Amino acid sequence: MTKTELAKIYRGYIACLNRQDWHNLGQFVGDDAVHNGRRLGLSGYLAMLERDFDAIPDLAFNVLMLVADPPYVACRLGFDCTPKGKFLGLDINGRRLSFTENVIYEFRDGKIVEVWSVIDKEAIEVQLRRDQMTNAME
Repeated sequence: MTKTELAKIYRGYIACLNRQDWHNLGQFVGDDAVHNGRRLGLSGYLAMLERDFDAIPDLAFNVLMLVADPPYVACRLGFDCTPKGKFLGLDINGRRLSFTENVIYEFRDGKIVEVWSVIDKEAIEVQLRRDQMTNAME
């Protein structure tokens, strides 16, 4: 698979997520998928995404940077969203947040088999502190 082909598959995956097209998720995610060291399989991966969209109704995955080097894709994803309650253990309660996720995917036979993901939690904490300071000054 070429870099261009792999990047195209990945962008199809992101489009599938943003449409919440769970019926077609198996076109992009392998049956034995692993996420951050946890074997979730396709059904667990789907359950993880459904929880994410339930907790963040306006969730949208925005590709900021994409590097394909078969069998890997590295991506920086950007988010501008409004989690309903707690997110990453932080009380968000409907505040709008902007943050990024750095993620590496391993593909086999055109499907994601392993994911390593790190969300920039510190950027969220900085926004929350800034909001608290602004509210305290009002």
